[in-house]
Amino acid sequence: MPVLLSSLFQRLVSIVDIFMVGGLGAAAIAATGLGQLLIFVVMTVFWGLATGATVVIAHLWGAGRRLEARRAAFASLLFSALLAVAATLLGLFFGEDVARFMGASSDVMAFASDYIRLVFLYFAFTAGLNTLSAIMQGTGNTKTPMQAVILVNILHIVIAYPLIYGHYGFPRMGVVGAAYAINLSEMCGFIYLLVQALRKGYLKVGRPDLVLLRKVWNIGYPVALERIAQQSGQLFYSKFIIGYGTAAYAAHQIGLSIESLSFMPGAGMGIAASTLMGQALGARKIRRAHLSHTEALRLAILVMAAMALLFFCLPHQLIALFTSDAEVIEKGSVFLRLVAFAQVPLAISFVYAGSLRGTGDTHYVFLVTLIAMWGIRVLFSYIAAVPLHLSLYAVWGVFLIDWFFRAAAFAWRYQRRDLHSVTI
Repeated sequence: MPVLLSSLFQRLVSIVDIFMVGGLGAAAIAATGLGQLLIFVVMTVFWGLATGATVVIAHLWGAGRRLEARRAAFASLLFSALLAVAATLLGLFFGEDVARFMGASSDVMAFASDYIRLVFLYFAFTAGLNTLSAIMQGTGNTKTPMQAVILVNILHIVIAYPLIYGHYGFPRMGVVGAAYAINLSEMCGFIYLLVQALRKGYLKVGRPDLVLLRKVWNIGYPVALERIAQQSGQLFYSKFIIGYGTAAYAAHQIGLSIESLSFMPGAGMGIAASTLMGQALGARKIRRAHLSHTEALRLAILVMAAMALLFFCLPHQLIALFTSDAEVIEKGSVFLRLVAFAQVPLAISFVYAGSLRGTGDTHYVFLVTLIAMWGIRVLFSYIAAVPLHLSLYAVWGVFLIDWFFRAAAFAWRYQRRDLHSVTI
């Protein structure tokens, strides 16, 4: 449950940003969503590192090799800090160019330029927060990361509203205020987790253990490639959608924000499955590994199926919470009804992929993601949008094929995986 709540609250920061800038118009919504997408693209490497850290630490912790786990944790955090410096520079120098490449119009870029610069300026705190959460989850401590992400959300809401709209004596900063709110709240969350990690002894500070870091990276780099394939594909997919106009992309961003209320709990169950699988295999408790997977799958399907009903039955009401623009509401409602059909395949994909990562089978997960995103979603949406000039709804519908394929491919692989032979 803490992992589920952590994933939900983690995404809630982005949802609140989209919700709060909704009063500034469709261009502000599109700009904020575009900035968030660029951050997600850069985060791909860090998600890979975090997954590698979680799996290696979970196996070492489950096997009782606590000192090695702490060394792996420190090496992972140090490597994350070095990568964050490079990512910050890339975002500051090339972020706006990527946004323009994606087809952002001048009214969107008027909001997006400063937002992109600011979120990348503080990016190291975002990366560090993610890495420390993964380290603690690998040890089985899911409550402290949950506390941190709740703290981030509370601070974000308290800071964002007055900065965006100029209340309580603060200047009206618009989209820039939203960026400052994310930055300051995530900086506080990072500091909280770092203090807790040092106090509870999760980090063995000293010379980084390169052997353990290599193990982390050997598991993590296919996950990084997987996320790069996913997020770079999302960039091109979003480019096709932006081609249908600002209202279409605003509807897309609002729809994704609402869908994440279902998406993130499912992703949380995937993280839980990966951690529990790793700890059980490290302790050589194969039956417990299977039971953990089954329970995570059951809960993910239950939660996401319930959310699917909500998306299908109340799409107009949900979109209207974010905007009063009639065109955005109309398009967004269709999007929500489409994603309702993807929720159960998403649940299956998240948990089976998480369990496969927990066994160290990250190369297969990367291969399936690459085929699904580029061989199905990007290719088919390009054909629908460019040569065939089909409607926006046809382009949106392509992601259903993507997720049904992933669900089948991950389930097939897991059923044929011999857990007795797994070693890290």
